[in-house]
Formats: sequence, structure tokens, C-alpha cells
Amino acid sequence: MRAPVTAVPGRSLPEREVGPVTQTDIVRFAGAGGDFNPLHHDPEFARRAGFPGVLAMGQMQAGMLAAWLTDWCGVEHLREYEVRFVAPVFLGAVLRFSGEVTEVTDGVAALALRARDGETEVLRATARVAVA
Repeated sequence: MRAPVTAVPGRSLPEREVGPVTQTDIVRFAGAGGDFNPLHHDPEFARRAGFPGVLAMGQMQAGMLAAWLTDWCGVEHLREYEVRFVAPVFLGAVLRFSGEVTEVTDGVAALALRARDGETEVLRATARVAVA
């Protein structure tokens, strides 16, 4: 088991960039999660629904953000994780994950996390992790 990270309010987490998102990424995630909605694999269907093309499942970027977070703090120290989907993610998106410690109380840090595609925020999250 990894030792808990040290955290103080205002500390920024090391950013990570992931992407570009490919059709293969989306299809692999669909296969793993069983989400075969045509919005995620049929460009014509997605256009008829009002989108410029296929879009990634929200849970895909939520999972990528969670992986980034637990690479930093260790999955064994994660206590809570909650996400809010803000905007769709399309093919070619390059996601930048960032976050900061907002509070530390009784050995648990509260975090504010986000994912952006360029200047567009696509995901907001909060988490609580055990810290040293």
C-alpha cells in the first residue's frame, strides 16, 4: 500500500493531458461497458441527433479523470468521487485534467477536479482522499 500524499489547501494537482480521443477509444469503452448507443459509433445517427459527429460516453472521461486522480493519490486512499458532465466530448478532443485541494480536515482532503477540451470545460468532479 502506498503512503498517503501530503496535501494542503490551495495545492494544485499535477496536470495531465490525454488524447486525442479516437473512435477506437470509444468503441473499446463501449465494449467494456456495454453501451452501444449509436451516438457513440454512428456518425450519421449523431448528426441527425444534432451533434457534429459521434461523441464519447461521459463515463469514459469520468473514468480517465478517476485514473489520473488515483495515479496521484493511490486508489486505496480514495474515499469519494462524484462527477458532473458539462459538455460532450467528440473525436479528436484532447483532454486536460487539473485539480486543487480545497480543504483538509481530519486527514481527508477535499478536491475540486475538472477536465477541459481546449478552453471548454467538459467535466467537473469532486473527490475526497485520505492524506498524510
